[in-house]
Amino acid sequence: MTRDSAIAEVLLPLALDGPYSYRVPDGMALEAGSYVMVPLGPRQMIGVVWALKDKAETEKKLRDVGQVFDMLPLSETHRRFVDWLAAYYLEPAGNVLRMVLRSPGAFEGPREQIAYRATEQVPKRMTPQRARVLEVAREGFAMRAAELAEAAGVGTSVIKALAKDGALEAVALPALRRFPEPDLNGGGYTLSKDQQAAAEALRAVVAQRQHKVMLLDGVTGSGKTEVYFEAMAAALASGAQVLLLLPEIALTQPFIERVERRFGCEPAQWHSDLRPRERERVWRGVADGTARIVVGARSALFLPWKKLKLIVVDEEHESAYKQDDGVPYHARDMAVLYGSIGKFPVVLSSATPSLETLVNVDRGRYGVVRLMDRHGRPELPEIGLIDMKRVTSEAGMWISSPLFDAVTKTLAEGDQVLLFLNRRGYAPLTLCRACGHRLECPNCAASLVEHRFRRQLMCHHCGHLEPMPKECPSCHTEGKMVPVGPGVERLAEEAAVRFPEARISILSSDLSRGLLLRDAIRDVEEGQFNLVIGTQLVAKGHHFPHLTLVGVVDADLALESSDPRGGERTWALMAQVAGRAGRGAKPGRALVQTYLPEHPLMQALKKGDRDSYLNQEKAIRENVGLPPYGRLAAIILSGNDAAETERFARSLSLIAPLADGITVLGPAVAPIAMVRGRHRFRFLVKAGRDVNLQAFLRLWLKDVKPKGSLALQVDVDPYNFL
Repeated sequence: MTRDSAIAEVLLPLALDGPYSYRVPDGMALEAGSYVMVPLGPRQMIGVVWALKDKAETEKKLRDVGQVFDMLPLSETHRRFVDWLAAYYLEPAGNVLRMVLRSPGAFEGPREQIAYRATEQVPKRMTPQRARVLEVAREGFAMRAAELAEAAGVGTSVIKALAKDGALEAVALPALRRFPEPDLNGGGYTLSKDQQAAAEALRAVVAQRQHKVMLLDGVTGSGKTEVYFEAMAAALASGAQVLLLLPEIALTQPFIERVERRFGCEPAQWHSDLRPRERERVWRGVADGTARIVVGARSALFLPWKKLKLIVVDEEHESAYKQDDGVPYHARDMAVLYGSIGKFPVVLSSATPSLETLVNVDRGRYGVVRLMDRHGRPELPEIGLIDMKRVTSEAGMWISSPLFDAVTKTLAEGDQVLLFLNRRGYAPLTLCRACGHRLECPNCAASLVEHRFRRQLMCHHCGHLEPMPKECPSCHTEGKMVPVGPGVERLAEEAAVRFPEARISILSSDLSRGLLLRDAIRDVEEGQFNLVIGTQLVAKGHHFPHLTLVGVVDADLALESSDPRGGERTWALMAQVAGRAGRGAKPGRALVQTYLPEHPLMQALKKGDRDSYLNQEKAIRENVGLPPYGRLAAIILSGNDAAETERFARSLSLIAPLADGITVLGPAVAPIAMVRGRHRFRFLVKAGRDVNLQAFLRLWLKDVKPKGSLALQVDVDPYNFL
């Protein structure tokens, strides 16, 4: 409902705690949620009307709202979501709104645009830049000049020159395509008896049209996806929109195809790799309700939903749902919040649920539906432990003799093998055998990782690159720099020598991305490679029907960390990786190389006894008051000068309030003491579940204003303890 009001309170996508006041010109009809253009200094900015008032709270002369966009307003549910998230994570509300307004081109409205595609004509002059443009242009659909230039890594002038030469032709792009209506009865899957019962339980929850969180807890390969598709169909039948969140959206083209087969149309997608024009199309489709099914990464939560009535969070245990940069938030937790505000159900799906979710089930806050058998094959992979203290292996070799024998036998039988090592690159450390000097990042307190395929050393924290030196930078001795420890590239090098007939594929996010990685995963699924060397991305729900053996090369990596979630994460990763085996016609097995076979986690893996291990983890966390039985917040202080940053940290500790139920730990040097040239100190604030942690933090930090290069970041519910 619109109303004639004198003042509009407009929230802008800036680091602002609240809205600014603007005068509403005569004749302009606004309502809460209207998208408007307003002046801010010399600029014009898009904002959202947060409230309307009859009178201003200031005597200052106010500037006028410049323009109201002809679009459906941002819903009250979404505005409450922005306010609540900002309050919970102690972020300015304007920063949260910035994530909602990530597609400014959507406000320009549908319009015909000029795009370019390759012709058969050869340009008069060929340069490397022009060759790259033509190579990209021949790969797919017509692209706008800016998009084509960005994809080819050139300036738009190269595009215009090629068009002038006739090597590119200009074509008119139509206005944004509408999203098709899903076919709820098309492409349905044949469900087992257990799947039917689980699907019926979820459909019943959707039919209640109330807020309820349901955990879909099923072993790997049990058909959870087909079950929650039925819940999505039930929500869509009421005319609503549904959101399916995935942790690694850019890697999931086979999954998108499964959604398309079930619902008869390609879903809208939302992730960082989308081209600007498609982002505009999806944003507007969500805002006007025509995009009925959206498959997205965590940021899809912030799209301007018109009638969202179901959220499914697939692989809800994944740490990728936690954003650390910008506004730190956890998408799983915020999906539950959105469902609470919007009064609709949320489904959390996982074969290895997080402790947070399991404890909420224990407390009766969440419901649960379980699938304990693999669809079409009741057997889970048998898991065996290889005690690395008892086996011998050649120096510089990482595949033990028992694993070597198992791989050889599996390949001889015509099946696929996955060798899993959660380390990118060739070696995690390079040092000088003459003087002991190790190659470290100049910007971070971290070792440089050798990437031999690229012939580079790389820092995985800041992205710094440098060539491998021929001599030691410290003692200048040549030929003494040696790699220490294995990465997937080094493991692949060993595999090529020891299994010379194998067709090897390396699946690692730093070797290929986007289309290249999707093509590689498809080739593995189709059996073109029979020996796969992979990092953790291979554990993310991929279906390799020919894979019967998984070998985990170093299972102890995460157990050696100080991360309180290290054990839980290792369990999830090991169980998910082992679950890649035996998903086709043949049974599978996994062999795990470990120096800690007696560890409770390893014994639980061997026995397939998830609950006993996680119950131990719950008891440990509860005894020390760690999440989910207590609450944590991290305060990270950083600055260009180490001494100045430490003084700032010490001064902050002196003004920490005293409060019952709250313990302040620190300040201490952060586990990674320097990142991108900035020195880091950290506080950890520990509190009970019944303590208002946000109120304590606001009281402590309300008058703190970092100066110069100093910065302060608050991370409520931290997942990254670096």
